[in-house]
Amino acid sequence: MSVLERRKLVDRQAPNRSTSIINGQSSNILNWDDVKFSWAYPKYKKMLANFWTPFEINMSQDIKQFSELSTVEKDAFLKIIGLLALLDSIQTDYAGKVADYITDSSINALMIILAQQEVIHNHSYSYILSSLVSQSEQNKVFEYWRTEETLVKRNQFVTDGYTAFAENPSIKNLLKSCVYDVILEGLFFYSGFAFFYHLARQQKMLSSSTMINYINRDEQLHVDLFVKLFKEVLEEYPEYNTEELSRFVSKTFIKATELEIEWARHIIGDRIQGIYLSEVESYIKFYCNVRCNQLGFDRPYPEHRTNPLKWIKAYEEIDLGKSDFFEQKSRQYTKVNVVDNGFDEL
Repeated sequence: MSVLERRKLVDRQAPNRSTSIINGQSSNILNWDDVKFSWAYPKYKKMLANFWTPFEINMSQDIKQFSELSTVEKDAFLKIIGLLALLDSIQTDYAGKVADYITDSSINALMIILAQQEVIHNHSYSYILSSLVSQSEQNKVFEYWRTEETLVKRNQFVTDGYTAFAENPSIKNLLKSCVYDVILEGLFFYSGFAFFYHLARQQKMLSSSTMINYINRDEQLHVDLFVKLFKEVLEEYPEYNTEELSRFVSKTFIKATELEIEWARHIIGDRIQGIYLSEVESYIKFYCNVRCNQLGFDRPYPEHRTNPLKWIKAYEEIDLGKSDFFEQKSRQYTKVNVVDNGFDEL
């Protein structure tokens, strides 16, 4: 069966535990103690544990520092924010479209959380911009996806892949759209992330970089979710695990890498002191290899097996929890004892 069936809102004849990740049977009633995929509940808990909002971040120091950035740094800062805003906007909608065709209610729940986190990401860009620039400048940044030629080309690459699935929701197009998702969340953000972490390394725009770190942490979970979806679909439909699919993955990731490098040359080039384009290009190829390997395919750039930006690990891999990594201010949420929560005083 190549066509995808939409998940029923309620199916009284089906079991609560789904029979398949797609095109299966499920009542659509979610019981976390009786789900088909053992990895779904740990993923759910991890995604909930990562909850954050932009309101947690104090932007006062960034407001002072933004005016002190060089013209080149300001330009890169704003254009990268413009890029991220476009990608996370479409990601919110795409996750919902995928969820419509997921039989399993636990995976559907994860997609809903993912979409909600993308809304928070997009809000964070508005939050940053409203703190730093005028409303007219903010509006200009949110139009970069239309006006920046390099952005238009690379964004069209992903949106075309998503649109193909949205307009023709087949198993093959779902698998291909998962590849584009891993590219969007696991490769297309990364030169932009590197720029913000470079600023943080110089003790610049630490609050903005903290938000980027929260987003980076979320996106790593999102990539893993779509990798699992991709593999589960192939497990259920092994006839789609073909040489044609392997060639598609390799060709698509190589093209994506070329587009991301072109963007890095445009936005970073040799203009940003202390960050070298050659290393950023190797970093992008390294992450291309990482993502292809996660999906189960050969690395397109076998000579790039190590991360050339060693310093960036301190920003990519730190588990922030609810602590501001750069300012070290506790953000722990305290659970209130029922007898102490003040309800008896209402």
